[in-house]
Amino acid sequence: MIAYLIRRIFYALPILIGVNLLTFALFFVVNTPDDMARMQLGIKRVTPEAIEKWKEQRGYDKPLLLNSAASGTDKMTETIFWQKSASMFVFDFGYADDGRNISREIAARMGPSLAIALPTFLIGLIAYVSFALLMTLFRGTALDIAGVALCVVLMSISGLFYIIGGQFLVSKLWHWVPISGYGEGADALRFVLLPVLIGVVSGIGSSSRWYRTIFLEERSRDYVRTARAKGLSELRVLFTHVLKNAMIPILTGVVVVIPLLFMGSLLTESFFGIPGLGSYTIDAINAQDFSVVRAMVFLGSVLYIAGLILTDISYTLVDPRVRLS
Repeated sequence: MIAYLIRRIFYALPILIGVNLLTFALFFVVNTPDDMARMQLGIKRVTPEAIEKWKEQRGYDKPLLLNSAASGTDKMTETIFWQKSASMFVFDFGYADDGRNISREIAARMGPSLAIALPTFLIGLIAYVSFALLMTLFRGTALDIAGVALCVVLMSISGLFYIIGGQFLVSKLWHWVPISGYGEGADALRFVLLPVLIGVVSGIGSSSRWYRTIFLEERSRDYVRTARAKGLSELRVLFTHVLKNAMIPILTGVVVVIPLLFMGSLLTESFFGIPGLGSYTIDAINAQDFSVVRAMVFLGSVLYIAGLILTDISYTLVDPRVRLS
């Protein structure tokens, strides 16, 4: 098992390096520092002197990959690639255009993002799997047909409808929770209840229908027929055998959500005024702060790869074949 995990970690390193190189090419080769300066300064103030001053203030006045004017190791270190891209491997993201430390901002904003994403993930996973198991247990009945129809309807509705409708109904009409904002400590609970509820409800359609498909596929396997032939009840077959053997595809789907636990939801945090990483990314895009956007792209890649490794570890717990490899 240890050898299996070590192989997976070594497979992930080239992917992370490739993402870093591709991000560097997009931000500094396709979109040069001169282009960044022009977009930040605006049309009226764009002069060669202003562009050079803007680049010098932010460290973009150095060569991209090789500093031929320097000597020794400075040829590599006194470059934009080393200071703006390679430094991200040690999570040194530098400074935003407004002068704030990006790493400090990420650390401060990760809490609000987790306060919304983690309950949404856990409550949603339990709700989706339970609803899917219920439809599987009563397959072909009116309950199953109504459940599938409900899933299709919920899948067809845009996520913006849930957010705007929830704010209007729960906050504006009923005044149960604040419509937006965020508090500290226990007061934060009032602000995260509605985003969590909307996050769970908006995912019922697609997730429950997908889990139902997985359970129905497992239910048609030979081991299920053998279990029924031994006299086991349908409930025991479903929860003891089907659910256990469906864990691998479920875990595979969960990995997609792991980066969002830390990165936050762009739409939810923006509409609810949550000072998390999602709104931080949106604000950086609107302000054309490429330092922040570049850092968030790299951080998202790291979290996704970490999710893949965690998924491989979970495979070793539910699949004996992996432990033997």
